[in-house]
Formats: sequence, C-alpha cells, structure tokens
Amino acid sequence: MYYGFDVGGTKIEFGAFDEKLVRQATERVPTPGDDYQKLIEILAGLVAKYDEQFGCEGTVGIGIPGIEKAEDGTVLTVNVPAAKGKTLRADLEAKIGRSVALNNDANCFALSEAWDEELQDESVVLGLILGTGFGGGIVIDGTVVSGQNNVAGELGHMRMPIDAWMQLGENAPIFDCGCEKKGCIDNYLSGRGFEMLYAHFNGESKKAIEIINAFYEGEETASKFVDNYMEMLAMVFGGMFTGIDPNVVVLGGGLSNFDYIYEEMPKRLPKHLLSIANPPKIIKAKHGDSGGVRGAAFLNIKR
Repeated sequence: MYYGFDVGGTKIEFGAFDEKLVRQATERVPTPGDDYQKLIEILAGLVAKYDEQFGCEGTVGIGIPGIEKAEDGTVLTVNVPAAKGKTLRADLEAKIGRSVALNNDANCFALSEAWDEELQDESVVLGLILGTGFGGGIVIDGTVVSGQNNVAGELGHMRMPIDAWMQLGENAPIFDCGCEKKGCIDNYLSGRGFEMLYAHFNGESKKAIEIINAFYEGEETASKFVDNYMEMLAMVFGGMFTGIDPNVVVLGGGLSNFDYIYEEMPKRLPKHLLSIANPPKIIKAKHGDSGGVRGAAFLNIKR
C-alpha cells in the first residue's frame, strides 16, 4: 500500500492507495497548531492504524506547503508552525522504522496528475498552480525533479521576463514578494496577482471571479485587461516551456477554472516559442483537492 499525508495549516489528510493506485482509505484530522510532538504522534498513529488494517507496512509520503532544506533536512514552512525548522522526515522515520518521502505540495500536485491513467505515458509533465500563489512541479518519467536544493519547480520565484514586463506598459507595478525579492512571477500570474494587476491599472479592487464574469459579459475594461493578461501569460509560459519542453502542462488553482486560458494559449504561444517547437498540451487538473494526498502517496512509486 502507498500511504500519503497532505499536511496543511488546519488539517491533515491521509490516503491509502493500492498497487493499482486506487484509493482504499481516507481520514482527516486537525493539524495540531505548533505542537511538534503531537504532529509526529498523529502521523505515526495513522501509519500504525492502517498497517494493522491492511496487514502490511505501507510506504509513506508527505506533502507539505514548504521545502526541506537539503543540508540538514529542516523544513522551511509558514503555514504549518509545528513543522517549521524541524527535521520532520527524519523524526518520523525514527518513530515508524521505515523511510519517508517528503516534498512540497506543488510537486505533489504535479505528481498526482502525472500518475493519472491518461498521462502515465507522458515523459515530461509540468504542473502549474494559478491560485493564491503561482507554484510549479516538474515530473519526468513519473518522478519529481527536486534539484540539489529542493527548489526545482519554484517557477513563481523567477523574475518577470522583459517582454512580459513591457506588455504591462509604462505604468507597470513592481510588486514585493514574500521571498524578499521584487518582480517575482508569483505576484503577476497567480489569482492574487490577477486581482492586484486589475486594481493597479483600473483603480478599483475586484475579485478574480468578478473580473472574469465581467469579461464574459463583454464589459470593455475587463475585456481589455483579460486580453493583456493572456498575452503576458503566453509570454511567461513561452519562456518556461522553452526551458522545460513539457509534453503536457496541467493547470490547478482557482484561476485554472478560467476556461478562456485553454482557448487562448494554443493560439498565442507559438510566437513565444522557438520556431521548431509546438506548444504542449495544456489541460485542467482532474484531481482537485485530492491531488496533494495522491501525490504524497505516489512519491514512493517508480516506473
């Protein structure tokens, strides 16, 4: 059995999957605030419970909104205070007596989609989250690419490329980022960035869904803004896809539900790619909120 934990700021979701990757168990429990020992006990307790239920020792994977520091295994995270600065993977391994895989939630999202039955034969799958932030995960031959510092796929913290920056015009804003840099893609392509850009250029704050609804109703301000955003998105995607050359790109997060993206990207992307390159297939994520726990469980699968 493959066990996965999606550890979030308020809840921990557990899932158990059989060899056919079919989910056989689900359980959700509250995340224990800043009590680290309680967190370890909860995770270990669920492993023991389902080992007994299934009569085997399942493999264990953890997805978390954070990054494991390569040098010492401590976790950099803001949303899960109990795990911040702790050696979560090593401590759980010591507690349960088996190896544990740990990766960030964006990588788990990408891995979940890459192991969907329809995508298992695709060699390079790029997962991109257009939600509160902009995150990514790169999966090659069914395995997450983490890099030497575990930051591969952190595409939201690349700087805006010059052509996309120029697309915003003379009054382009320079947004501060939580990573302490300026001009990160995260603050322009995310759902939050979508709203921030609209407010900057139009002088009023609106939710993304309000802007999108106004666009579909033909409202001129929204239509002009969306057209500009789509061109900027194609420019940024063009650079990413040139560097990674994915077979398939899977979009998640709230803004991924804006279906106009899937209409426009195939038309706008070619001029931002090398002349010999075709745009990858761009699709909407299938597994939604369950992607984190699926991807965490699948960290232990090898082709």
